[in-house]
Amino acid sequence: MDAPSYFATGYRAARAAFLAAANAAGARIETFDNPALAPDGLPVHTDVALLGDAAAERLLLVNSATHGGEGFCGSGCLVGWLRSGAHKRLPANVRAVLVHAINPHGFAWIRRVTEDNVDLNRNFIDHAAGAWPANGDYGKLQTVILPERWDGDGRASMEAVFAAYMAEHGAFALQTALSRGQYDHANGIFYGGRTPTWSNRTFRAIAEGFCRQAAQIAFLDFHTGLGPYGHAEMIARFTPGSAEERRLRVWFGEGLTSPEAGDSTSPPLTGLIADGLIAGCPGADIVSVTVEYGTYPIRRILMALLADNWLHARSDPASDLGRAIKAEMRACFYPDETDWKELVWLRARQIMGRAVSGLSAA
Repeated sequence: MDAPSYFATGYRAARAAFLAAANAAGARIETFDNPALAPDGLPVHTDVALLGDAAAERLLLVNSATHGGEGFCGSGCLVGWLRSGAHKRLPANVRAVLVHAINPHGFAWIRRVTEDNVDLNRNFIDHAAGAWPANGDYGKLQTVILPERWDGDGRASMEAVFAAYMAEHGAFALQTALSRGQYDHANGIFYGGRTPTWSNRTFRAIAEGFCRQAAQIAFLDFHTGLGPYGHAEMIARFTPGSAEERRLRVWFGEGLTSPEAGDSTSPPLTGLIADGLIAGCPGADIVSVTVEYGTYPIRRILMALLADNWLHARSDPASDLGRAIKAEMRACFYPDETDWKELVWLRARQIMGRAVSGLSAA
């Protein structure tokens, strides 16, 4: 199996591999330039590969790096799909739009957030309305989330507050309070922002420019962090017993979960990127699935995110502590292990294949 070779060591190598594979596949490539710079001082970009008959009304849309540093996974899956020749098996009535690094700044810096510290997957709300979702539970925890020193008493106080919250409400309640999205603390975690980010605007431009003409869209968004090591959870929003659930299960089989049904590793969230696709393609019938690959226990994941947030707010990423925090971020969202990559690619190949089959038969 060639799976390990599909995955890169960093943003630059990942982009080069994607562009090479897309060019070899004969794709048309469109590039969007991010205004911020990578740690190496060079620009970063979102690249889009377009394959198949532009007139085809059924569309496979695959997105990577919504959460920046999780982009190693999505990039490897896109490169694998192209290198393995899967694009050659697209039915005549299906075309593909592959989005490499929708949050390129986060990918390059190994951050979950964008250049403005915004969680892109909480940013797709109606900002023009001037009213943002409230998260009072997060507000109760914000005072300890950003200690003065990461290696001092402040961190111990934070962990004590978290432990007390879990003792009273449960571990999943803590995860929900922290991660469902908050719009009041710009220096906190899971901040949804008060304006559309560059990545938000770019994704909407991709949706309107390359997807709006489609009658039916299968949208796959690759993520990492939640769940058992190497396991692919397919997260979708559906009501149990609904027609949408039945269609999803016909298309994808087992492994589907729904935060609304309470059987997902993720709580219900606000401002998802899929909402941007729905807004950009109002006439399309959209099947949307978040493909979440597990890495390590949730406590380790949350502590890595909290440390990275502290690092960029209070310290220097080039320091010894900064490099250690970055190494932990990378490990948490990209286990650089052969077995993990093989598991990821095996399921990605299956899931993308099922999406194409579902589209062609619809």
